[in-house]
Amino acid sequence: MKTTHIVSRILFYFTRILSAIYFFLAAYSVFALTTGLFLTFKDNGKYFQVCYPFTSHPVMLGDYNLPYILFDFLAPLSLYGLFFLLSSNVFKVFFQPKLFTQNGVLHLKRFYLSNLFIPSIVIFFAFFFVPLDNEVALFIILHGMLGAFAYFLAAIFKQGLNLQNEQDLFI
Repeated sequence: MKTTHIVSRILFYFTRILSAIYFFLAAYSVFALTTGLFLTFKDNGKYFQVCYPFTSHPVMLGDYNLPYILFDFLAPLSLYGLFFLLSSNVFKVFFQPKLFTQNGVLHLKRFYLSNLFIPSIVIFFAFFFVPLDNEVALFIILHGMLGAFAYFLAAIFKQGLNLQNEQDLFI
């Protein structure tokens, strides 16, 4: 069990850092796109480049049209920030002193619901505004499988919590 604690703690910090990076890039991109600071354009305004602060070196590139910016640029950045944040909360469950808790079940529930529904909802709305690649369908399938796996894990945790609570009543 000690190995599980170590690995889950490492994964917790790794995914929490990834979450912060994705959220920061999304917020920085929104700032650059709304203010025009640290933003350059290519091909007569057809493409934009979000540059590192106080430089002209691009950190992110994209097509300069609103549907692309919303659905292909900002949505993935912010949603993967959310994905890694929820993942880190799931990993945090595994290094707590008590494994089966209501809080753990809640984190797993949030994780599986977000993986099952958010990608499909976003893609549904994006379908009307931007062309979708075949890779997008693969990502939806992968998130759906991850959500289903997390659903079963949450059911196991809920059963473990019930058994643990029953055991506490007998003592």
